[in-house]
Amino acid sequence: MWGSSRRVLQEVVASHFKCFSQTTCKNTVVVERWWQVPLAKEGRAPRLHPRRHRVYKLVEDTKLVPKEKNIELILTQTVEKLGGRGDTVCVKKSVGRNKLLAQGLAVYPSPENKQMFAEEIRLLHEGKPEDRIQTRTGQLTVDLLKRSQLKINKWPSDEYTLTKEIACRQFARKLGVIVPLHALRLPDEPIKDVGEYWCEVTVNGIDTVHIPVLVLPYEDQSAMEQKKLRQENAASIPTEASSETAAPLFEASEVSTSPDGESTASPDSLPSEDKAGPPTENRPKDEGL
Repeated sequence: MWGSSRRVLQEVVASHFKCFSQTTCKNTVVVERWWQVPLAKEGRAPRLHPRRHRVYKLVEDTKLVPKEKNIELILTQTVEKLGGRGDTVCVKKSVGRNKLLAQGLAVYPSPENKQMFAEEIRLLHEGKPEDRIQTRTGQLTVDLLKRSQLKINKWPSDEYTLTKEIACRQFARKLGVIVPLHALRLPDEPIKDVGEYWCEVTVNGIDTVHIPVLVLPYEDQSAMEQKKLRQENAASIPTEASSETAAPLFEASEVSTSPDGESTASPDSLPSEDKAGPPTENRPKDEGL
């Protein structure tokens, strides 16, 4: 008796701590009667044939449907690297069931939930500015702009003036932030000279960020490339010079100068025939012998 009760307790504990993603998948089979059941009078049960109305035909079997590895959910709170409240995300089933659904961070995308969050997003966009809540991407943009500084190179022209169009293009090019014209505010005085200025960017009509702007002198990109190329060539010249001076030193060690000023080669550098002299068969014979 003790063994059976212990086994039952272990099964209960194991089922309680079992992971949601490891639960058995329940399949559904949809069938339909082959023969149509005749209509009955109001308040009476339909009369079924004992054999004919027990014949069914298969309509759908979920066991044969390919299983999807991901699941679609609607976030109820801001989740890092996923999205904010009301965003529809597609995650793995294990992450969705064990983390998001279990901790109340997401719900299934039912028609009721979709309608509820769509109405909430509409109120956030159309409500009063003081009642709005910044979205997750908007908050990330605000944090990026707070620690950023915009640098603009002045164009070499006496009639140069920094306009909103130029500033928006520089925001997109150097900071990667798309700033609409209506969300950007420049100083009232025109910016024409080199110096330090400021601008204000309003994100989603809620938060306004004060950003410093530096107007720098004009720099020709082609001239900068040429300067960089000259520096690289100057760095490679000493190594080439050291390799070129090694060869003349080696050649000078093999050649010496005689007292008369004529250069003579060392004995080791002469050919073998010069050391031994001409062959014996080519020498002239002594006429007196």
